[in-house]
Amino acid sequence: MNTNHKIILSSNSPRRKELLAGLDLDFSVRVLAGIDESYPPTLPVGEIAQYIAGKKADAYRRSMADDELVITADTIVVLGNEVLGKPHDEADAVRMLHELSGKTHQVITGVCLTTKDRQRRFSVSTDVTFKTFTDDEIAYYVSKYKPMDKAGAYGIQEWIGHIGVTALNGSYFNVMGLPVQRIYSELQHF
Repeated sequence: MNTNHKIILSSNSPRRKELLAGLDLDFSVRVLAGIDESYPPTLPVGEIAQYIAGKKADAYRRSMADDELVITADTIVVLGNEVLGKPHDEADAVRMLHELSGKTHQVITGVCLTTKDRQRRFSVSTDVTFKTFTDDEIAYYVSKYKPMDKAGAYGIQEWIGHIGVTALNGSYFNVMGLPVQRIYSELQHF
């Protein structure tokens, strides 16, 4: 893909770096610290990830060069109407996995492509169904994989995804944290 912009990924996530690299694009990583990721409590859950990705992008606009394109993203897990963010500790991770056990939930990633003069925001949603986990399976996963940096307290590419996902409707890569198929398409038309 030819682009007239230097692509910058705004993420420290090794998963997002790996996924974007899979598109064979040249990019660098730049992360600004202290970006406010709060959202209005009245915001519909389907719009939260895109809203936060937009806030992250807006924080970059002041320091961007004219030839840069920044990719920001935010991923949330939604069960019913409850947003499951990153767990605060192991007990919170165990609680989240118990809530997700035996149910279907949505993983929504909001993405923002931003240059000095243009911005494109979108989100991608994937339905994930888990088998019913035993207490021992949850305890094993949380103690061994330490999923405190993952929305919903799990990484689909890890052990819990291997043994637990019984159905997936949508993008697997979106569940990992970056809907690369959609990003590729959006970059072609940006």
